[in-house]
Amino acid sequence: MRFKSILFKLLNSILSRLSNLPDNIRYLKFCHSESNYFILPGLTFFNGKETYLYGKGSLHIGQNTYCGSRCGIYVAQGYTCRIGSNTAISHNVRIYTSNRNPNDIINSQPFTSEIFGDVVIGDNCWIGANVFISQGIEIGDNVVIGANSVVSKSIASYSIAVGAPIKVIKKGMLHK
Repeated sequence: MRFKSILFKLLNSILSRLSNLPDNIRYLKFCHSESNYFILPGLTFFNGKETYLYGKGSLHIGQNTYCGSRCGIYVAQGYTCRIGSNTAISHNVRIYTSNRNPNDIINSQPFTSEIFGDVVIGDNCWIGANVFISQGIEIGDNVVIGANSVVSKSIASYSIAVGAPIKVIKKGMLHK
């Protein structure tokens, strides 16, 4: 019994130290296919715990971009997820490059097919907490996505969008 207690404390200590490693090293513990993931050096991507990157597709993350706790990014094989520079992703955000086909489900098909598409998030974006970003979506530069939104259509640059389904509530002007 004493041995189990010591072993538990040791493992706890190791895991605690792993969470304090520099982010560009620490992200490897979350990835299943890290050879397909392009996360630039010096990046502070993981600011929170329990964020998972998985799938055999390509993931590209720009500089000065971060991601909060409990996020999940799934990139299907043959597809890409690009997250631009200076982008902030809040807690509990989900980004998927594939999803079940809802038409197959509501039409009682015996086999449910999948819908696939790349996901692109531009530079200088803010993605609020609890957001779901569906396959095939492009979010332009300088976009704010409000908390608890379901992004089921692409959003143009310089916009604020909220809701489930997503709706653009404000468009900004291009500053020169």
